[in-house]
Amino acid sequence: MSPHELNELTERARRVELLLMDVDGVLTDGRIWFVPSGDRLEEVKSFSVADGAGIALAHRAGLATGIISGRSSRIVVERARELDIDEVHIGIRDKSAALDAVARSRSISPDHMAFVGDDVVDLPAMRRVGLPVAVANASEDVKPHAAYVTSARGGEGAVREVIELILKAQGKWDSLVGEFLK
Repeated sequence: MSPHELNELTERARRVELLLMDVDGVLTDGRIWFVPSGDRLEEVKSFSVADGAGIALAHRAGLATGIISGRSSRIVVERARELDIDEVHIGIRDKSAALDAVARSRSISPDHMAFVGDDVVDLPAMRRVGLPVAVANASEDVKPHAAYVTSARGGEGAVREVIELILKAQGKWDSLVGEFLK
């Protein structure tokens, strides 16, 4: 990354007030298991502890978070509740319209949002925000539309990486880490 590109990325990250994320392939590795549960099948997903810790740090630093996912899943709702994620929108077909609704309800310009995605269904939202991010294992059709591509794969700390990028750009990271060194 050239110094100019790094400066532009830092400026984009500095403006972020709300981090929005896809779920499958971003907060998870994209795999879904169905396991027997009585007379039906239950959906099982695996979430990264590093991403969860990053989301907790983001909240501690005043950064709001949200999920916009095409799938409906009880486990996603539970994980979002556990992490105190501010915005939870599941079963969404039009992620751009959901992003608009979030922007209106929070009075935040999309330019002050980040969106982390991994597949073409995320492009309408990614193309509207100030900081579009793709995870390392995102579709090759998605990466050219990202201002930043994580080094970590989805479900393996990619969200934590984005949070660190944002909080460092905002000058909040060092004091946040310093709280744990007292």
